[in-house]
Amino acid sequence: MADAEIDKVDKTILHALQEDARNISSGDIAERTGTSDSTVRKRIQRLESTGVIKGYSAMVDYQRSGYPLRMLLYCTASIPERGGLVPDILDIDGVVSVQELVTGEKNLLVTAVGESDSDITPIAQALLELGITVADEVLVRSHETQPFNGFDRPSEDHD
Repeated sequence: MADAEIDKVDKTILHALQEDARNISSGDIAERTGTSDSTVRKRIQRLESTGVIKGYSAMVDYQRSGYPLRMLLYCTASIPERGGLVPDILDIDGVVSVQELVTGEKNLLVTAVGESDSDITPIAQALLELGITVADEVLVRSHETQPFNGFDRPSEDHD
C-alpha cells in the first residue's frame, strides 16, 4: 500500500488503535472519523491485509514484570547479510526487538531485557556466533512510547 493510499480516515484509525487497540471499538473510531462502523471494520481489515497494521501487542513494563535490565546493543553486521540476520537475532532468548540501521558502522540496534548482567552475556555471545560484532552497549533507565502524532494531525487531504 503506497503512502498516497493512506487517507485521513486511515490515519485516524491508526492513531486510535495505537492509543488503545484493546479497548476501542470500531464504533468509537467511526465517531472520530465521521464514518460508519462497517467502514471502519473494512478499513482495519484492509490495513491489516496490506501490512500497514502488522499486528497487535501489549506494552509491557519489563522492570515491573521482573526484568529490570534493558540493554541496547549497537551491533555491526555485514551489509548484505544484515537484513537476513534479523529473524535469527529475534530468536535469541532475551531479545525483544531489532532495528536495522542504514547509516554508519553500527547498523543493527538490538534491544534485550533480563534480570541481571549475566542475562545479557549469553545474548552477546549468540550475536557473535551469528557473525555480528557488538560495538556498544547502553543501559536504558526508562522507555516510554506514544502513538505517532502524524496520524492525528489535520490533513491537507480533500477526501
